[in-house]
Amino acid sequence: MDIEKIQERFAGAEVEIVIQDREGGDQAPVVSKSIKKVQLCPDGTHLRFYFDDFYFLAVPLASRVTESAGLWSAANVESGLTYTFKKVQVF
Repeated sequence: MDIEKIQERFAGAEVEIVIQDREGGDQAPVVSKSIKKVQLCPDGTHLRFYFDDFYFLAVPLASRVTESAGLWSAANVESGLTYTFKKVQVF
């Protein structure tokens, strides 16, 4: 993962976040958030997407990443979770 590129792309952006379970059980609802910053966690295993100075979502660095123009998705084989961030157009 190119952390600097992800930081440039998402810091300050409004996004919709979806976390999907490969097993297809109860799925979390889509959440709209503003990303304040993106940084590596202290032990270097996860990428943290901060919503403010305290709350964040951590995505494992071992995830398989796919990207398109307004979408970034990371699928983690070990947990079976896929984290998807979709930029929201703000007018």
